[in-house]
Amino acid sequence: MAVKITDECISCEACISECPVAAILEEGHEKNPYDDIFYVKPESCVECVDHADTPRCAEACPTEGAIVWDMPYTAEFNDYYASKNEEGVYKIREHKSKGLMLPSVKAQKFIEAVPMSSREQYENVSDF
Repeated sequence: MAVKITDECISCEACISECPVAAILEEGHEKNPYDDIFYVKPESCVECVDHADTPRCAEACPTEGAIVWDMPYTAEFNDYYASKNEEGVYKIREHKSKGLMLPSVKAQKFIEAVPMSSREQYENVSDF
């Protein structure tokens, strides 16, 4: 994943059309675990690597602090995503034959230059 949408989201939809991998779900979508904010599917987000220099969703977002860094969706953070999925923070897709699409099943690209401290503190993506 690497980015997530916070409760600062005003549901303006500016980010949805900017996502090159269709990783952002609107409020009310059956795969969105939240009722009142948009959601980035962690198993799909590639931080726009190979698409843009920075996440396009954050560039389009008019709200300060609505899109923040999260942990890379890599095997190293498999337990992080598994536990957050169980807590309902994420709603990771379940594949018919592969099971839960955790990072150990399919890791995603991420911007390696983002400091881990920025990810741990969920810093604003637009500040990068």
